[in-house]
Amino acid sequence: MRTMMFSAAFAIMSLGAAQAQSIGGRYDVVGANLDGSAYRGTAQITATSQNTCRIVWNTGGVSEGICMRNNNAFTAAYSLRGKIGLVIYQVMNDGSMQGLWTLADTQGVGRETLVPVR
Repeated sequence: MRTMMFSAAFAIMSLGAAQAQSIGGRYDVVGANLDGSAYRGTAQITATSQNTCRIVWNTGGVSEGICMRNNNAFTAAYSLRGKIGLVIYQVMNDGSMQGLWTLADTQGVGRETLVPVR
């Protein structure tokens, strides 16, 4: 997923100002593509308003999306080759995020973990 370029799409959920602040920052990325092949890299999350953020992945190419958070749910959306993609993460107690992602009209899911760089 992150090995190719993709642009921002849209995501829906809600986020308080404190949550936007606390989720922002740099993350190490470890994931598996739809075919099971592994990828690694980094991600940067930046709050853009009280309820929204942007996310930029660098995993061999730069990919951008928009994101939102609701309690321990965090989601980002993107477009890849004309298909809408969605990543849904669970925010863990240690600040890491465990997620699944997919593309519209594509079978299967990829997996991704974001680990905050402190």
